[in-house]
Amino acid sequence: MKDSTRFDSETLDRIIEKHREASWGLIPLLQEVQEAFGYVPPESIEPIAEALRLFPAQVQGVVTFYSGFSLKPKGRYVLKVCRGTACHVKGSRSILRLIQKELDLKEGETSPDYQFTLETVACLGACFLAPTMMVNRDYFGRLNPTKVTSVLSEYRKDREEA
Repeated sequence: MKDSTRFDSETLDRIIEKHREASWGLIPLLQEVQEAFGYVPPESIEPIAEALRLFPAQVQGVVTFYSGFSLKPKGRYVLKVCRGTACHVKGSRSILRLIQKELDLKEGETSPDYQFTLETVACLGACFLAPTMMVNRDYFGRLNPTKVTSVLSEYRKDREEA
């Protein structure tokens, strides 16, 4: 993923060209835009709509419907804390509070340096590992305060080495 705070129209043009003739190409195109920029830049909506012969409202509707897409830059590491029943019963609320305290973030916020975004989700589908969280595509389960602190330390360390 590129620097999520910078929009690059040349990169967007290359992505659009790759998907221009594809039928049902909107979602794969949006996924690639999201991967390239870390979000779907609002200024990309019109060029995407034009290339796929859609109304901008149709593109906007897809972006806002699917939780995997974002119109705002997210952090390099997106932490998703599960709030499902199994996780709730096993203490996900205290896990969320610990992460909020450790990262000084509220739910839905991104750190000023764009390193971390904290989100909650209804279910991560890993109830057998409750309480569970994800960092980008990696799952972490059977969480306790020590494990959460260790996971966050690893991502902080990775950030410092980058």
